[in-house]
Amino acid sequence: MSATSRAAAARGDNRRGRVRRSVFRRRVVALVALVAATVGVLLVIPIARRAIQHFTLPLKYSAIIRQQASAKHLDPALIAAVIYAETRFRPRTSATDAKGLMQIEPRTAEFLARRSGASTFTVADLGTPQVNIAYGSYYLRYLMNEYGGSTVLALAAYNGGETNVDRWLEAARARHRSFTISAIPISQTRAYVTEVISKQREYRSKYARQLGYN
Repeated sequence: MSATSRAAAARGDNRRGRVRRSVFRRRVVALVALVAATVGVLLVIPIARRAIQHFTLPLKYSAIIRQQASAKHLDPALIAAVIYAETRFRPRTSATDAKGLMQIEPRTAEFLARRSGASTFTVADLGTPQVNIAYGSYYLRYLMNEYGGSTVLALAAYNGGETNVDRWLEAARARHRSFTISAIPISQTRAYVTEVISKQREYRSKYARQLGYN
């Protein structure tokens, strides 16, 4: 082989070597990018799941809920579910002047304050999450006691009022029938009770640690 041929062959080898190195580098870069993307996805998925969970089933003030559930002998998931159904954990004042996270009406709160012996209560206190959850939980416990421990009846009274529930129960007894959710004649109250009971199960499942189940 002549010197010219050898030089040409060497140049060809160099070019092929550069091509192979360039291809190798591109493959390495692509592999590194793929690994980084995979790691990123694996890191983002749990965060996204938590964000979606908090958006679709929010939970705040879990320590207050646990404390009040223990004090009032209630399921903490029930309290959380009532807050969800009432305000989605966004406190407000309703058109009927019900206030705060658990939508306590001033006259109901004043009744509960007298019953519990509270001497310094003011309606403005219902804007405080601690007070609002305490009064809402006290009311739930009171209603549970009034209706023999029935969650369905307590929730129906929480939403539709004791007078209505008493009338519905009396009508059911007159017909010798048991009173169930489907028997609630007010569609809003029927939907409310159904939603709270459903969300109670979800809160117990999805927020077991935050609500003190494990």
